[in-house]
Amino acid sequence: MFWKRKSKSPSSTPTAFAIPSGRRVYAIGDIHGRDDLFAQIIDLIRTDNAARDPADVTLILLGDLIDRGPQSAEVVERAIRLRDEFEDTRLLIGNHEECFLAALTGDVRRLRYFMRIGGEATVRSYWNGAIDLAEATFEEVSEQLPAMVPPAHVEFLGAGEDVIEIGDYVFVHAGIRPGIALKNQTLADLRWIREDFLEDKRDHGVMVVHGHTIQDDVDEWPNRIGIDTGAYKSGVLTAVMLEGAERQYLKTQG
Repeated sequence: MFWKRKSKSPSSTPTAFAIPSGRRVYAIGDIHGRDDLFAQIIDLIRTDNAARDPADVTLILLGDLIDRGPQSAEVVERAIRLRDEFEDTRLLIGNHEECFLAALTGDVRRLRYFMRIGGEATVRSYWNGAIDLAEATFEEVSEQLPAMVPPAHVEFLGAGEDVIEIGDYVFVHAGIRPGIALKNQTLADLRWIREDFLEDKRDHGVMVVHGHTIQDDVDEWPNRIGIDTGAYKSGVLTAVMLEGAERQYLKTQG
């Protein structure tokens, strides 16, 4: 679903919100199984980072690494390896990671739901069973899939965070419940909320950076920034660079 309220994508913007001195943050929007775009955005980040003065770099993945696109397993593997290059790489658990982990418990009902919301592409990226996935029953997939997903992938996704606070910025997957203290936010809202957050114009006291809701461009407002540009079908994967009071966007070419 595309929410087309406003498209705003300045190349470099000074803001009233700031990251602590000596630190640089890159946050990447929803990748959704597009490892090709993931590789490209990391290259853009490398180039941008190398052109700047030295700083402590934090790389944040805003969640929904998986589903819809064809290379979910490859995306997770690349995300795990990122810590070899960017030591402070952090993952937010998105609603699709939540559903994937639930589907790996052997619960057929949860597997059915997961596959209905785009998870079939993820299952296909891991599937190596003797039965062709197209011929397998939900019961067979539910029984066999957990053994096909590397334990390191399950551990990485399950160890993700729900909220990351850095300076005047808060990073979440979907958004926050307006008017509720950050410490009292529910996982359901942090991973799934849409309209109640997107349509609220009040000052949250911080700038909220999020993904989850697809826009045709960066969705920048006085109280939030959405950077899910529908990479799996648009070919545009977006990242935001934050340093001091500077804000800049990096994008793959659709």
